[in-house]
Amino acid sequence: MTVDHGVFAGLRGAGTERAVAESRALEAGWLADLIELAFTPQLLHDVRDVEEREARNHQRAGLAELRSLSPDSAAVAIRLEELAAAVRKELPDVPLDGRQRARLRYVAETSCAGLQVLVTRDPALAALADIAWDVARVKVVAPAVVTLHVDELRQAQVYRPADLMGTAFSAEEIAPGGEGELVAFFDQAEGDRGTGFAERLKSLANDGVLWRRELLRDGEGYPVALYVWAMDVRTLNVAFLRTASHLLEETLARQLLFMLKRLGRERGAQAVRITDPFLSPTAMAAAGADGFTEDESGFTALLVDVCGPAEAVSEKAAEIAGRMRRSMPRLDDRVSPEIASMAERVWWPAKLTDTALPSFIAPIKPRWSTELFDIPAMLVPRDDVLGISREHVYYRSSGHRGESVPARILWYVSEGTSGQQGKMVIGCSRLDEVVIDDPDTLFSRFEHLGVYGHSEVRAAADVSGKAMALRFSDTEIFPVQVTHARMTALAKGLGLRWVPPMQLSKISNTLFQAMYEEGHRKT
Repeated sequence: MTVDHGVFAGLRGAGTERAVAESRALEAGWLADLIELAFTPQLLHDVRDVEEREARNHQRAGLAELRSLSPDSAAVAIRLEELAAAVRKELPDVPLDGRQRARLRYVAETSCAGLQVLVTRDPALAALADIAWDVARVKVVAPAVVTLHVDELRQAQVYRPADLMGTAFSAEEIAPGGEGELVAFFDQAEGDRGTGFAERLKSLANDGVLWRRELLRDGEGYPVALYVWAMDVRTLNVAFLRTASHLLEETLARQLLFMLKRLGRERGAQAVRITDPFLSPTAMAAAGADGFTEDESGFTALLVDVCGPAEAVSEKAAEIAGRMRRSMPRLDDRVSPEIASMAERVWWPAKLTDTALPSFIAPIKPRWSTELFDIPAMLVPRDDVLGISREHVYYRSSGHRGESVPARILWYVSEGTSGQQGKMVIGCSRLDEVVIDDPDTLFSRFEHLGVYGHSEVRAAADVSGKAMALRFSDTEIFPVQVTHARMTALAKGLGLRWVPPMQLSKISNTLFQAMYEEGHRKT
């Protein structure tokens, strides 16, 4: 996490007794292995401006104790203007003078350096917290918040520069003048070749809309995917969506669409609309398979953020579709599990809780949840194929526990290791397939989707010599982890007894809904 000058000065003993104490709390021994303090170029400018020579030299010497970050200056300039535009719109009475722009630069540099937490004691910078998060996805917090919520903030930190799903793939903003580099990778359609592609991409920076131009690179640094998006009231508009030739192109295209849906949900969107007239063929095929419908304006998917009865879900879908002059089917609690699961996929993140679609909970050890879900986060990149895929497989013994597909499945981290929390529900997935077979056959079929090695799949087999593979997809990590204490309280409130699962277990849809809503509780 980065610090501004006020916090840094406190670390060096400057300021009031309270300011120094609050800043130095960040250096407490118990925090040493949990957070890393860093600084960006704006702090250098502020230290340079310290008038008293001895104090200035004292602070300069202290810079060596923090990690130095050097974000791309062109990307910072773009992000700074996005932040300034948001201030003009949301806080028109706040003057954008030099000091205010310096505060915004701290946010911009933190964002472009790939970090998500900025620590400050400056009330004027704290007042920009909502804008910092909405525009740059940077949490502006006080030192006291860090010490009270270190686990939550540690999960938000990005220890590798803007990595994607914990893999070697990385995401970055397209810097001004960088459009030309992309022609060779994304020049894919007639009418969009050469300079036409680059100029159209460049023009979006000057059309008055706050477009975010995002580029994904593989571990070797080659561009593999491109998407450009902006919010328009309740719709996430995507002007560019391209994938380049790559071994994982189809997987990337599917993951990109799910990322856009998650992004839209975070921003309060009720639809994602892809208007790129030269959508890459792979992305087009993936959109069709993911519930996007095509019309003259492009491809559109609804985001129905309702967890409840089928009628309530379909009513919300109809309301959203009606604003777009579309029609949607009406569903009720009599629909089959197959139809309910399809509705949850097409209208994601919708959850139909009064249908026959069953819910399960599965225990998983931190070792495997780290590799499958990057929870707890790994400090080394995950396997690219595993990390980018929307599908995964988990193995267990072949004994039946009422498994059926399609279904929903909650993931319960069953234990903690040193420095890690356990006994909590971290997210849910769609259960697509249950396969019982001999371990060698299962491993051969699902090796690329699972984290077990050959010997571990064999060890999962029971006395029958068979093991079970659970193939699941579209894992949704909860913003709020549901602790054992909260699960117990939720179950008690429903008149149920909660016992931590030792193996895959069926639960009521009522309990699933309670845990899901708790996982998305606004904090």
